[in-house]
Amino acid sequence: MSLSIGIVGLPNVGKSTLFKALTKKEVLIANYPFATIDPNVGVVEVPDERLDKLSEFSKSAKKISAVVEFVDIAGLVRGANKGEGLGNQFLANIREVDAVVYVLRAFEDANIQHVEARVNPQDDFAILTTELMLKDLETVEKHLEKVKKQARGNDKEALAALPILEKIKSALSDGVMASKVEGIEYVAKELQLLTSKKGILLFNVNENSRPLIPNSEFPFISMNIREELEGAGFSDEERKELGMGRSNLPALIKLAYEILGLITFFTTGEDEARAWTIKNGTLAPEASGVIHTDFREKFIRAEVIHWGDLLEKRLTRTVGKDYIMKDGDVMEVKHGA
Repeated sequence: MSLSIGIVGLPNVGKSTLFKALTKKEVLIANYPFATIDPNVGVVEVPDERLDKLSEFSKSAKKISAVVEFVDIAGLVRGANKGEGLGNQFLANIREVDAVVYVLRAFEDANIQHVEARVNPQDDFAILTTELMLKDLETVEKHLEKVKKQARGNDKEALAALPILEKIKSALSDGVMASKVEGIEYVAKELQLLTSKKGILLFNVNENSRPLIPNSEFPFISMNIREELEGAGFSDEERKELGMGRSNLPALIKLAYEILGLITFFTTGEDEARAWTIKNGTLAPEASGVIHTDFREKFIRAEVIHWGDLLEKRLTRTVGKDYIMKDGDVMEVKHGA
């Protein structure tokens, strides 16, 4: 699976610094709005000690991690839904990602401008979500006109979609994100609403920041993004020697997996040890199809064992087509010719 996460926030809150810390790519980091115009895209390996141990256990010639694509999107400002700043381009870029990390500045620094001339992460989040909801409202209203015409012609799909669209329109008008509307999944793929996407709040802090308890149902994480960049590439032991805490970047990636309902399974042997990404609840034949497309149709059975049990040299068990894959499973597929 290809997993894409958009890094979103107001200008000068640490988005590009986070992107650079994650991807080790050189990007422009500047103290003025819209330093990022075109989205920077980088692929990040998912850190997973289970894969490391399996590779060592199997004496694998190579190790292939699961990956996440991070997209550093241009900063948003008030009025983005009407095209202010780089609004229209910004919003189009968000439509392409699976989930959104909202970077919120939670530190004071007179040397770094804030586009709103103050530091208030809760207000920043309100600006971001309001702009996204206003753009979604525009999208839904346009789509509603078309669906109403189709419904008058007794189109079955339009008749089913109409009440859901009306509920989404009402919710957005009341300042409620589309993700909260029951039935959103029936129209989500077609509309690609910005506020239907899963989200994470990331508070960019420093040593003087106060503890934050967000007024949001989104999961949250705090990190000193500047320190993450300075410590990129160092081990936990080296970071400790330098007076830094443990990196929170792996925790951010893990949280992204959790909110999207993703899990990891493994294959391992002398040639390679590899991590594979699937949706939670995936059956064994579908998981085998991630390894190779032919495996799904020709699936007969699979040998499965939890990664920890494999390291302890316990026996694998044979599973059939109705087996639901678990996070941390190691699989060997048996298939027909």
